[in-house]
Amino acid sequence: MALTPQEALIYVMVVSAAADRTLSDGEIERIDALAARLPVFAGFDRMQLPAIAKDALDLTQRANDLDDVLDFIFADFPERLFDTAYALAVEVVAVDLEVRQEELRWLEMLSDHLELDKLVIAAIERAARARLKRP
Repeated sequence: MALTPQEALIYVMVVSAAADRTLSDGEIERIDALAARLPVFAGFDRMQLPAIAKDALDLTQRANDLDDVLDFIFADFPERLFDTAYALAVEVVAVDLEVRQEELRWLEMLSDHLELDKLVIAAIERAARARLKRP
């Protein structure tokens, strides 16, 4: 079964949050907040979020490797939303202001899979740092 673009974006955020083997309350809250306010989630039923998140975590457990996870998530995903997917992944990973090596590796795999331009990647990452800075 193919994912809708919105479901795929939820999968990306959940897998990104769990890349370090933990799923913090802050990461869960950020995923919910992003799904609540971003135009790409217009019409999305947020009541489905827990079930989709569980399915995403289950996928990471059953998949042979992360390449299989990426292939599943992006099987029918529109290319015009590739940068959006990466931006959401960065946003979730950066929310706790501590990016671990596993998370960096996941982001690298994600950007490689999406074949994003290095300047696009740098801009997305810099924007996330700017948004999440504390005084």
